[in-house]
Amino acid sequence: MDSVTQAVLGAAIGESLLGKKIGNKGALLGAAIATIPDLDVLFYMFYDSFDMLSIHRGLSHSILFSVLAGWLIAFVLSKMKLVESVSFNHLFLFTWLCLFTHILLDTFTAYGTELFLPFSDTRLGFDSVNVVDPFYTIPMIVGLVLSLWVFKINPKRPKYNNWGLIISSAYLLFTLINKQFVTTTIESNMANHDIEYFDMMTMPVGIANVNWYGVAKSKDSIYLQQYSILNSKSEVIEGFAINEHLLDKVDQKVADKMRWFAKGYYTLEEVKGKIRMYNLQVDMRGIVNLGDRKAPTAGYFELYNIDGKTYFSSGSIKSK
Repeated sequence: MDSVTQAVLGAAIGESLLGKKIGNKGALLGAAIATIPDLDVLFYMFYDSFDMLSIHRGLSHSILFSVLAGWLIAFVLSKMKLVESVSFNHLFLFTWLCLFTHILLDTFTAYGTELFLPFSDTRLGFDSVNVVDPFYTIPMIVGLVLSLWVFKINPKRPKYNNWGLIISSAYLLFTLINKQFVTTTIESNMANHDIEYFDMMTMPVGIANVNWYGVAKSKDSIYLQQYSILNSKSEVIEGFAINEHLLDKVDQKVADKMRWFAKGYYTLEEVKGKIRMYNLQVDMRGIVNLGDRKAPTAGYFELYNIDGKTYFSSGSIKSK
């Protein structure tokens, strides 16, 4: 999720667990700690974009990191006068929750997280919520505002923040249920068009879990269908050749990493001697009309060889 949402979630946890003991400072601590996993973006100063494919949302977004970093942060905080009234176990629960809920929330998005590093590099994602979704964030913001400022001296001040957390969490659960409904509908549409496939992915686009894309994968093609829960009319199903053979033209270690990053959901084409990969697992902004052809989405990665070495870049196209 976006950094604002992660900070708001951390603040809500801080208010819920520490608000009665240290006041609004609990929310500030929670917001700060909850942003720590995303500090992995600082590695862009030392690694190139290709290496960052596996570093971002990597070890800093693992369960092991949440436990070890949570303990370390709790230990440091326990030496501070600010939280002297809070037991170490309570502090550890607070720091661990701020980190773990950040990781878990990211897992609801299509990008996914490497939860089980260093034991497994599998990228897990529920693909049920967009990276930015105000329907999740706003209830927590409202709850925080009411608890931290409007009803600051009210003995029942925590309840407003807690209700914000409950409503936002209920929305997340709704996205999983809604995803199942959408997936079943798109599967039925594919069957009605006699499209054979062995795997399917569905993901929301935009806010509020209204608009979705279904991506079905066959041996040599990818099929896309847009779906809206507000419109019962079936959208056209578009097919794109995967062109797997194009990855044979680049370094196979690079090719394997790109396959891993896309979780197998990609199409390829050759443009001016460069291999263009449309990663449908990460970028889904809708089909782009290029005049003489169509692209499955706007964003792409590009692979090309110079003097026997494969290079990596990225870009975005606009409809003509």
